Amino acid sequence: MNAPDPAGADRQPRWFLVLFALAAAGGAVAYVPLLTVLVPQRIVELQGSEDVAALAQLTFLGAVMASIANIAVGAMSDRSGFRRPWIIIGLIASNLLLLAVGEAQSVEQMVLLIMAWQVALNLMLSPLMAWAGDCFPHSQKGVLGGALALAPALGALSGSLVTFSGLVPPDMRLLLVAALVSALVLPAVLLGKGRVRPELMQPSVPTGDPLRLRDRVVVRMWGARLLVQVAEGGMFAFLLYWLRSLAPAYPENSAANIFSAVLVCAVPMSLVLGRWSDRHGRPVQPLIVTAMLCAGGLLVMAAAQTLEWAIAGYVLFGLAAAVFLSLHASQTLRVLPAAQHRARDLGVFNLTNTVPGMVMPWLTVLLVPAFGYSALFVLFAVLAVLSAVLLASFARPR
Repeated sequence: MNAPDPAGADRQPRWFLVLFALAAAGGAVAYVPLLTVLVPQRIVELQGSEDVAALAQLTFLGAVMASIANIAVGAMSDRSGFRRPWIIIGLIASNLLLLAVGEAQSVEQMVLLIMAWQVALNLMLSPLMAWAGDCFPHSQKGVLGGALALAPALGALSGSLVTFSGLVPPDMRLLLVAALVSALVLPAVLLGKGRVRPELMQPSVPTGDPLRLRDRVVVRMWGARLLVQVAEGGMFAFLLYWLRSLAPAYPENSAANIFSAVLVCAVPMSLVLGRWSDRHGRPVQPLIVTAMLCAGGLLVMAAAQTLEWAIAGYVLFGLAAAVFLSLHASQTLRVLPAAQHRARDLGVFNLTNTVPGMVMPWLTVLLVPAFGYSALFVLFAVLAVLSAVLLASFARPR
């Protein structure tokens, strides 16, 4: 986990770090407004009312396609030996399909379009994240992770922007999303020629070897992220319902504002902790601390009897989870065993993002009616502690 940089691996300039962080944020802007706001609204327009079953089907099938596509596209970009053309093709294809979603004439058409859009989106995202591993040496992995915290923050803010009352006509919202994604992604891709570091591309295992799942560090990193993602995904889906269980009149926009504020505040915290981990050669320590803070926030939420304590617990949990996930994303690049399979192996790690979205709604439906939200939060806290234990088992200073 703490191996030194390959000899001669130069640090990237700050301008490229900024542009790459914006490009990664473009991926979040592509899917957050669409899946959280615009698709549910479009279903209402087509059906005449909310259709939870249709939305659940669309979300599930989209997550399945995203999981498959991320691994498959990653393997193709590994084999091709280049990333930037894949990113541009994926950007164009995903934008065209994004606009087509607005023209869907039935829920069935929308489901098919979203599945195709997920493939196109991962045609952009899979090689984009692997490109980071091609370019940024280990000595910059921490600050890279901090910069990646910008992605969820801009994703949340873009959802507010495109739906802001009177700012954008409803029929122009998807076009605005496509324009924002292009503006964020293209500068890094167009100006990033020659940024790949040959030292980071040296095969670390014989070509053709599969991902070494028996490598304890890789497996524990994967498991640690999955455990936190389950908790984070559950809170993302059911935050408003939980707050209204404590205060029935709690407004929808207030929950969205809290969610956005937490993600924005996580950006400077992630940068500070990421830079600290680079300087001190301790890439795992911030992950352990933030996983434990996740557990603390969840236990506060489980015990909360008032709205004030509930929000305080969520803020602690949300900040810690956002920092953990952004720093973990960059440190994953440190432990992948084979540079020549980097994108494919990142696709396997990406399952920690998509699998929780498939199983969390059903787990919540089974647990909350019988035991309440407090039991759910205690379960999540246990998962966060287990994540910290997995990481602590191999955390050693460089």
